[in-house]
Parts: sequence; C-alpha cells; structure tokens
Amino acid sequence: MSTTDVAPWTEVDTLDALVALIGEPGERAKSKSRPALVDVDRAWLAASPFCMMATADAEGRCDASPKGDPAGQLAHVIDDRTIAIAERPGNKRADGYRNILANPHVGLTFFIPGRGDTLRINGRARLVSDAPFFDELIVKGHRPLLAVVVDIEDVFFHCAKAFMRSGLWNPETWDPNGLVPRRAVLAKQVEPDERTVEQLDEYYRPENYGAGLYA
Repeated sequence: MSTTDVAPWTEVDTLDALVALIGEPGERAKSKSRPALVDVDRAWLAASPFCMMATADAEGRCDASPKGDPAGQLAHVIDDRTIAIAERPGNKRADGYRNILANPHVGLTFFIPGRGDTLRINGRARLVSDAPFFDELIVKGHRPLLAVVVDIEDVFFHCAKAFMRSGLWNPETWDPNGLVPRRAVLAKQVEPDERTVEQLDEYYRPENYGAGLYA
C-alpha cells in the first residue's frame, strides 16, 4: 500500500503548531542547561564507557556514531569547558569526522550501563592529531592518531523516561538474535563481502574481532 492510498497525514511544520501540541517546557527543564562541567558531570564522564556523537554536514545531513572505551578512558576532561574523545581503529568511513570538518556543531549523550538518566553535552568540535594530553588517552598500550576536542556550550542531565519505556536495561527484554539475524548473516545480506557466513562467523567471534579494538 502506498502513502497515496491512505488518509493524508497531519504534519506539524511550524513552531507554534508544535508548542500548541506538546506545550512549553517547565521552568526547571528550561533552566537546567549549564555552560561548563561541575563535579557531578566529571564524575559521570569518569563512569561512562559509551556515548553517541551526533554530527551534521554543511547541508544538514546527520550522522550519529557510537564511541566506546573503558570507563574512565572514554571522555578526557581537559578543563571545565573542554573534553576530548579519542578515535579508535574502525572502518575508516569517518562520517562524523568528515561532518565536523564542514560543520563543527556536535551533540554527545553519555551512558552508564544500568542507569536510565544520561548526560548530554552540546558544543563545537575540532579534530586534533596530537597534543600533550594524548598520553592520557592511551589504552592497552595504543596511543590514538586522532581525537575530537569539544568546546562545551551546554551540558545537562536527561531524564530516564526513554529507558523506562524501552526496558533497555531489563535483561528480561533481551533477545539479541531473536528477531534480527546474527552479525555474520546481516553482513552477508546487506554488505558486499565474498566470505561465506561460516567465515564471517569466525571473523566476528569476540576473541578474533576483539583483537583489533586498539591495534
């Protein structure tokens, strides 16, 4: 069935229409953003092993990329208004980094496993290939080739409602391979690869795939 076969959608295309539908934020929500890190923000960053980094190119096309390192080594705090996140070996697409070169605005959401609330940081990013603090970004003996340095514009905590609705941290909801095939089968279906599923299974085994996390 095409979209022409159903009733027309009611689109919200003005700010006034949006506010009329969902209302205005309360004073607490409007004023909770701050321009610099405080002690509890630093503690959160030290405990977070994972974040999502959102970027957009010069035309506004967006990308959201996951970043992960051991807790305490993901976000390096340079000062109250500046953090750095190391680049680790990946597939070299560098979608987010290409976007930063065209448009420095970034949004970061930092997670702590099991916690429903998150820490959000928005700011302007730049790519740095070397600096004295790179020595503090070494993990498993590997010094990064690149880091994203973010000049903070606002930081605030986000409530847990999305996690409560999704049950994300509830093990009873977990069924990793129940509806979506395992990674090797996905790769064979949607990515150009001459390897068999059995060969891809071997490649994606944690002890094999994990060997290149930092090398």
